[in-house]
Amino acid sequence: MVSIEEAQRTILGQITPLETEKVSVFQGLNRVTPEDHIAPWDIPAADNSAMDGYAFSHAALSGGRLRVTGFLPAGEARTVPVPAGEAIRIMTGAPVPPGCDTVVPIEDVAEEGEWISLPAAVTAGAHVRNRGEDIRRGNVVIPAGSLLRPQEIGMLSAMGSTSLAVYRRARVAILSTGDELLEPGSTPAPGKIINSNSYSLAAQVLDAGGDPVLLGIAPDTLAATCGKIQAGLNADILVITGGVSVGDRDFVKAAIEELGGSVTFWKVNMKPGKPLAFAMLEGKPVFALPGNPVAAMVSFELFVRPSLLKAMGHKRVFRPLVRAALQEPAANDGKRPHLVRGIVSVQDDSYKVSTTGDQSSGRLSSLIQGNGLIRLAPGAVHAAGDEVEVLLLDRGFEMGEA
Repeated sequence: MVSIEEAQRTILGQITPLETEKVSVFQGLNRVTPEDHIAPWDIPAADNSAMDGYAFSHAALSGGRLRVTGFLPAGEARTVPVPAGEAIRIMTGAPVPPGCDTVVPIEDVAEEGEWISLPAAVTAGAHVRNRGEDIRRGNVVIPAGSLLRPQEIGMLSAMGSTSLAVYRRARVAILSTGDELLEPGSTPAPGKIINSNSYSLAAQVLDAGGDPVLLGIAPDTLAATCGKIQAGLNADILVITGGVSVGDRDFVKAAIEELGGSVTFWKVNMKPGKPLAFAMLEGKPVFALPGNPVAAMVSFELFVRPSLLKAMGHKRVFRPLVRAALQEPAANDGKRPHLVRGIVSVQDDSYKVSTTGDQSSGRLSSLIQGNGLIRLAPGAVHAAGDEVEVLLLDRGFEMGEA
């Protein structure tokens, strides 16, 4: 068996970024750009007013009173200098006209006909946004490899971009195997179960930013498994669940080898998720995950999700790891690292975690209740209050309620 870390290194060493595609700026949200984005102009393009108020020359200020000789709305510019000792009414965003270097807000002045009286103290340059104070022309504003969040989309728009290159979304084929499986909408008969894995894995693909392609269910025959796997090679990555163990009807490993694939490893030293294989087939990564629902989803989080993110150009591909204080005793009496489903919270500016109870790998509700994975080393015995390592699956607990 390989360790979790060795399996991750091995897999990611085989993953290369996908091609790029041109999309509209808005469609670039949550995608990764492969190129530097350079400012074509200064932002702001000119000194401008940060307030609705009055613009004037601070050096020419005398006696705290100024005569107002004009009005400058946003969207217009004035080239004629404002005479020393006079002011011009100006709106937020309007370029500060020649002869002015300071703005005083409307609410801070007393208006007396065409004259205004200023407050006792006015700082030179107040309420003026200087040209280029946000970005300078020629500077790299968004480096290659950046994830495009709403703020990057806004900046790209401010720089005049209407389209840009991004790494394309990974197409991920998902195959479930087993004669016992029925699709949702069916009524389970004795010995039959509903195929939930395809849909939980498809949701995980979507959550990572990929495009899932459902291949359905492969019956437990070598020929059927080979046929479905071959169809899955039209995608960028193939994820198979079930049929990867050592039973008489577990054909996934044999099918991969029958099609000319090279199985890099077959078992990972972890619980849940030991029977897990990774292979390259016709240049495509193939993940064969366990059939138990929790084991499949945990394996996806540790190995498939980082691979999808790397393929789509992301530099940061792993979920956050934190240290959290256990709220009850916990132990691992097994010989493999145990990834225990946990409920993480923040109390007194520190992380706390408790388990979700029964840790059966078929108990999907243990993941519904939790938002993290507690890693317990083989033979570990922890008392309440001990700090343990937790992989955060969901940080929604840090958000406030309405």
